[in-house]
Amino acid sequence: MKILFAGIIARYPFGGVTWCSLMYLVGLRALGHDVFYIEDTGECIFDPEQNSRSEDPSYGTRYIHQALEPFGLGDRWSFVNYDGTYHGASRERVRAFCADADLFVNLSGGSWFWRDEYARIPRKVFVDSDPVFTQLAIAKGEGWYVDFFRRFDHLFTFGANIGTPVSPVPVGGLTWHKTWQPVVTDLWRAPTSASGAPFTTVMTWRIESFADVDGNKDREFARILDLPSRAPQRFELAVNGPRELLREHGWTTVDAMGVSRTPWDYRDFIHRSKAEFAVAKHAYVANSSGWFSDRTECYLAAGRPALVQDTGWSAHLPAGAGLLAFSTVEEALEGLRQIDGDYELHARLAREIACEHFDASRVLPRLLDIAAP
Repeated sequence: MKILFAGIIARYPFGGVTWCSLMYLVGLRALGHDVFYIEDTGECIFDPEQNSRSEDPSYGTRYIHQALEPFGLGDRWSFVNYDGTYHGASRERVRAFCADADLFVNLSGGSWFWRDEYARIPRKVFVDSDPVFTQLAIAKGEGWYVDFFRRFDHLFTFGANIGTPVSPVPVGGLTWHKTWQPVVTDLWRAPTSASGAPFTTVMTWRIESFADVDGNKDREFARILDLPSRAPQRFELAVNGPRELLREHGWTTVDAMGVSRTPWDYRDFIHRSKAEFAVAKHAYVANSSGWFSDRTECYLAAGRPALVQDTGWSAHLPAGAGLLAFSTVEEALEGLRQIDGDYELHARLAREIACEHFDASRVLPRLLDIAAP
């Protein structure tokens, strides 16, 4: 198939976000599909060198090219700036690709437009990486937003419980199919063990979007703030948040933007980690969303065990060895003890879980079976 894929690489030019789109593109191509990347959000890029939004898309367009070119996709992208100008491939080339494309995949709002060339593609799907927030925004009933989602043939979400009796999140008559972030596991194999390294994660303290939903990680982190004083393990947080406060409570902190400046920096940080320890956004937890992190999938694919807060995902994935869930501080402490008790076993099982449940060769065919049967 010919697949137009929309993502947000330039809008958020950091390693974790970039890998999300990259692994769809590389995974789909490995299945034999012809892929093309489009970014058309109507927004300015974020320029980390200026630490601000920028009307000049140069940083973002360089970043897209540098991310895609190593995978043979350096000429397979187009970025539409907020002013409607095209960078990379021209609008004419985008239209030509769309003219006989079979499927349009929109990840996380990689396009908020229904340009004629997108609308004419026979099959169109949206992949929601931010469950709860997306559905609550739709439930507010703003006309353009509701109409935008209703024009897709199928909707997918990383929230495995969305639309089921387990989660109270309203879906307004829309059907959300469960999916996971696909991981190209061969790209994540770590060169060495990291048994002496700290437990780490990469996290955003509070997100800018969906400000009307009090559902950020700061609320959940408050519950485990004093964990380092009760555990012998070392913890290192790559965080854009109150680093001084966290250090006062025993957490080592580094700048999240620094360790995520490129996809390779982000992967190196995970490779240097012993395991992941992470909380989820409050909205995911409080609404039993079943959300599971694309970042955690990368830790697992690197053979790094993960001890992460349960959002309801443990009903859908193996939890107990390699991948462990916690809801209380006591459960977190027990999980830390288990990982340290037999690290090599947990590391091996982490990689096996990633290959079994998240490998692109498994995730993407299931999505395509629904999206383009």
